[in-house]
Amino acid sequence: MQYLIDTNCCIYLFNREYPHLRRRIAETEAGDIGLSVIVLAELGVGARVGKFPSGEHLVRLRQEMPLLAFEEQDAEIFATLAFRLGRFDRLLAAHAVSRDLTLITNNEADFAGLPGLRIENWVKP
Repeated sequence: MQYLIDTNCCIYLFNREYPHLRRRIAETEAGDIGLSVIVLAELGVGARVGKFPSGEHLVRLRQEMPLLAFEEQDAEIFATLAFRLGRFDRLLAAHAVSRDLTLITNNEADFAGLPGLRIENWVKP
């Protein structure tokens, strides 16, 4: 696994307005993009209250991307990160840093300047 995908990119994945993101994901080897349980939780909250993506979309993501649990090593990194990020973003950043994964996101500014965090924006061509 080389990448971890952010919530916004999961939502964009099912929207035809983001062909560059969809193409980049399709070109990536199976199993190279992980789905954090943190992102799954955030998407699940949206699905539960009737927002996009639906529960059906969540099932599809789970089938296409390996689910990555949040474990002790991730929590240790989380404790060291600045508090300027939202709770989900901070957890996801810690997850990516701990596992030495590159975060795929369209929210570059939200994650900028975090030590050890690599980000790539696959939404923009």
